Amino acid sequence: MHFANGWLSFELGVLRRLTFSSVAFPFTGEPELALQLKRWKIRVATNDPMLWSYTKGIALIENHGERLSDEDLDTLLDEAYVPREKLDNPTLLKWFNEADAWWFDNVRFNAEHLEPFKRALALTAGMMVGDYVLSFNEQTRSLREPLSLSKTFRLMLDCLPAVHDNTLRNRSTNQDVREFVAERVHTDLMFLRLPVPVTQTSTARDPLISWREEWLRGADDFWVELERERGAKLGSRVQSKQQYLGFVEDLLRTASHIETWAIAHTENGFISNEELVEKISRVRKVEAVYTKDFSDLLGVRASLVVATS
Repeated sequence: MHFANGWLSFELGVLRRLTFSSVAFPFTGEPELALQLKRWKIRVATNDPMLWSYTKGIALIENHGERLSDEDLDTLLDEAYVPREKLDNPTLLKWFNEADAWWFDNVRFNAEHLEPFKRALALTAGMMVGDYVLSFNEQTRSLREPLSLSKTFRLMLDCLPAVHDNTLRNRSTNQDVREFVAERVHTDLMFLRLPVPVTQTSTARDPLISWREEWLRGADDFWVELERERGAKLGSRVQSKQQYLGFVEDLLRTASHIETWAIAHTENGFISNEELVEKISRVRKVEAVYTKDFSDLLGVRASLVVATS
């Protein structure tokens, strides 16, 4: 948590130096930065190809005031542990024991009876419950609080950031990143958090991301098609750093109509900060490069490259 807060503070510190009233996030991931900018009365457009991130964006960015009532919670958690004829999503058994799998399956089913913003809030809290459960392994499982997941859900719901209305038309989308930038973005600033490069030989997926996506999509048979749709673009698998940097340049040229770019990069050995800056400079003048060393915590260095037209 200290690391996450330090990273957020670094990015906010850089953005305070810039003048903008609207911002677009092609790859949102976790929405903490977007949420803070929303509180600054900035118009925010979030996007992510992953459904879990889009759902959080609906709950916390596009939502201006909807909350879950006691009646909604009764609908959502009613008989959440009671098995139905069969699991709608049997892939949950990859991640959870049978009792917990039934809880997640039923909550996902019951959430469909809620209005869109409330549904997104419910699913966001549900993701927090799943992350909590999966944070334990066989050695630490005895440390898990002996609460039902329904009680844990209520606690997680209380931990969600308060829904904030900044009176602006904020939006969250689940689009191809290039299409989002080309067609939907009319903002002063693009905050591009570069995705972690994934090579052609990589097979493992981040379990924290995988379980969320499989819970929301109701299966695990979508990964091949999802990768096919993302092929030959930033965010897809790459064969080399030259290919990755080429995808970066392609997206930046697509975003040439946006006045200011803030490009966040985690230097982890695949591409250097210097290589990235050189690539950005081919498209637009780089105004400043800000860096912060987090190597004591995770062995990486964060950089934020600012370029303006």
